[in-house]
Amino acid sequence: MTGPAEFHALPVAAVAEQLGVDPALGLSSEEAEARLARFGGNTVHVPAGPGPVRRLLAQFHNPLIYVLLLAGAVTWVFGGHVDAGVIAGVVVLNAVVGFVQESRAQRALEALSKMVPVAATVVRDGVAQRVPAARLVPGDVVELAAGDRVPADVRLAEVHLAEIDESALTGESVPVVKATGAVPPQAVVADRTGSAYSGTLVTRGQARGLVTATGGATQLGGIQHLVATAEIVETPLTRKLGRFSRQLSLVIVAVSAGAFVLGVLRGTPAPEMFTAVVALAVGAIPEGLPAAVAIVLAIGVVRMSRRGAIVRHLPAVETLGGTTVICTDKTGTLTRNRMTVTTLAAAGSPVPVATAGETLRECLVAGVLCNDAELGEGDPTEIALLGSAIAAGLDPDEIRAAAPRTDTVPFESETRTMTTVHAGVAYLKGAVEEVAARCEQEVVPGGDVRPLDRDALNRVHGSLTAQGLRVLAFARVSPGAGPVLLGLQAMHDPPRPEAVSSVAACRSAGIDVKMITGDHAGTARAVAGEVGLASGRVLTGAELSALPEGEFDDAVAGTQVFARVSPGQKLELVQALQRRGHVVAMTGDGVNDAPALRRADIGVAMGRGGTDAARQAADMVLTDDDFASIEAAVRVGRGVFDNLRKFIAWTLPANIGEGMVVLVAILLGTTLPIVPVQILWINMTTAVFLGLTLAFEPTEHGVMHRPPRPPKRPLFTGSLLRRVVLISLLLVVAAFGAYGLCVASGASAAEARTTAINVFVGVQAAYLLSCRSLDRPVLRAWPGHSRMFALGLGLTAGLQVLLTYVPVMNSWFHTAPVGLSSWLWVLGAAVAAFGVVEADKLLWRRFTVKASRGA
Repeated sequence: MTGPAEFHALPVAAVAEQLGVDPALGLSSEEAEARLARFGGNTVHVPAGPGPVRRLLAQFHNPLIYVLLLAGAVTWVFGGHVDAGVIAGVVVLNAVVGFVQESRAQRALEALSKMVPVAATVVRDGVAQRVPAARLVPGDVVELAAGDRVPADVRLAEVHLAEIDESALTGESVPVVKATGAVPPQAVVADRTGSAYSGTLVTRGQARGLVTATGGATQLGGIQHLVATAEIVETPLTRKLGRFSRQLSLVIVAVSAGAFVLGVLRGTPAPEMFTAVVALAVGAIPEGLPAAVAIVLAIGVVRMSRRGAIVRHLPAVETLGGTTVICTDKTGTLTRNRMTVTTLAAAGSPVPVATAGETLRECLVAGVLCNDAELGEGDPTEIALLGSAIAAGLDPDEIRAAAPRTDTVPFESETRTMTTVHAGVAYLKGAVEEVAARCEQEVVPGGDVRPLDRDALNRVHGSLTAQGLRVLAFARVSPGAGPVLLGLQAMHDPPRPEAVSSVAACRSAGIDVKMITGDHAGTARAVAGEVGLASGRVLTGAELSALPEGEFDDAVAGTQVFARVSPGQKLELVQALQRRGHVVAMTGDGVNDAPALRRADIGVAMGRGGTDAARQAADMVLTDDDFASIEAAVRVGRGVFDNLRKFIAWTLPANIGEGMVVLVAILLGTTLPIVPVQILWINMTTAVFLGLTLAFEPTEHGVMHRPPRPPKRPLFTGSLLRRVVLISLLLVVAAFGAYGLCVASGASAAEARTTAINVFVGVQAAYLLSCRSLDRPVLRAWPGHSRMFALGLGLTAGLQVLLTYVPVMNSWFHTAPVGLSSWLWVLGAAVAAFGVVEADKLLWRRFTVKASRGA
């Protein structure tokens, strides 16, 4: 039997012979049952994945989780039960997020299976009957009518005014007029007018055809296979956090083990050294990092939702901010998804719609009368014709009331025309070539009639189609006279005004925008030019297939517009860009987009016009289907990553500084200026009330005027290393200095440690202020007021006062009340630390500027 991919290229009689069926009688019941046993049911099978328990347990198999569990266990040992409970909550939160992420693929496959209708009209034993769609087999003769969803892949044998909405499968923006003729073997799905495909919707007319493929062998089943086998790519944030957590774990274990061995060799009892080493680990492990990441991303989710973007997968917030390429659909995303007449033409001259009511009134009237649509309901092209009449100042209802229809010759794919008859006149609508071939005269603007100037008509028609417009011609047929050409109406799906500025903003931010559509190349080129994309070269699906393997990636990277692409090619485009190191955001709304949405670093589905399969496979859903919302989400995503950088830049020096206090004391064999339980206090309070305030920072100015960060740049950069060393040394010097000065002035060990704790926290607070802008002096690049920042500073100060002066706190944490001089030391240390960090920013900025100029 011929493969399903070839049936579109065969005449109907040859297809019937290959399938072994009489198109008039259909299969016999016995033969249908035999084929059902042979080919299986007409269902899109969802492969069984890991069970929910296994998927949930797999979330704990991660180095970052191991670090968290170690931090929780150590914290519990030191009596920090509340803090240990918080860490356990973070572990559970991460597990739930991962569990939800892996479940989305299963839901995408289930959504695909629901697109196959539950029943179909099939001819068997010469009788039309309704049977479950799952029992259809290759060779069945099915009947289709307006409103039906196509139950399987079908080679059409009879067609009567049939049009099918294939947008979910091909991306074609308007319903496809169907015919029965064969097409070339290499024709893409969108150009196979003699076939209908499973899951698409009949919008008009009737058809009858032969089932050529069912279940997994259909085009829809092929997409299901792509979704099932498409690899889920880790987000850049997930990759970086995993790498960073592994590195941090190794460093902490190695340093702790080395300190333990060194202390024991120097004669310190092993139990005492073990306690000190555990304190070192408690201080060095940034247990607040996962909580901060979750909170920063959650805040980003809320901010994006206000911009019309609903995030289904938390790391997608940051990933979108790091995007280097956006692959966007055309229809409904860059355009309005509403056909609109933009120009009329007569006698070789274009006429604006606004003035056509005076100069080309009858052309507009013909568009209203030779029309089956109602405003807002019907064929998109015919709705656009009603809209042009209204825009020109006419009333469609009055026009129809004044000239009621008495007869109709419906649109036929063979003639590509439609005719309606009214009192004393008929109007003809259709393809320009077909209508013009019947006319010898034409109406000029103003109403006069003259011989048809075919050269002028061809010029204006060619000019309009070159702009990607769909052009219809209209003629008047009077009794006893030949048809008279009334004019042309040219329409297209216009770009969203905000899409133009959003594309420009993305490109100024260093993000490459590529348009991938199932529409024709001419239409794609025109829309690309209107929204500001480089439209000089358009690659079609056929041209992509013909490219040698070695040239494919280069061609994809150098092209901004792709037309007539298949689902598999969309997936290949994403993979080609990822091979070149790009972070790819892919938008889509149809079933055909689901594999690429799942494979992309971030999939963006349409909320209004999108299919369930696309939404379930995506990381983010746009509630308004607007490209401008993507640009706004990129802006928010960059702000989110900035805030993550700020938290990491703050928490690492703080935690490493705490660990270094213990390590230095071990190395020097001196008294600890801050004991383990006090280190735990600092961890509990500052990580929550100081560090997490950075999660609420507003987006800095100019985030869309800088290039995307390199995808391979690690979290722990050279600049961050310099900052960690500097602040850690400041904290160590501050702690030992405060403790030593207090002891030298006659203070008790408890008073000295209390002062050291307050100095340590004061320096952290000063550094927090500096972290509001990592690269520029904070007072010059002030990001704006933050209530959470002020609240965090106030709460931290209050907690330190309680730690210092409340007796029960003194008992628990081995502190003691201190005098005014101690608080002056705290203030002085904080101011000095702030000055050092800000000076470091200035010096480093000048150094990098000079280095870049020298290069």
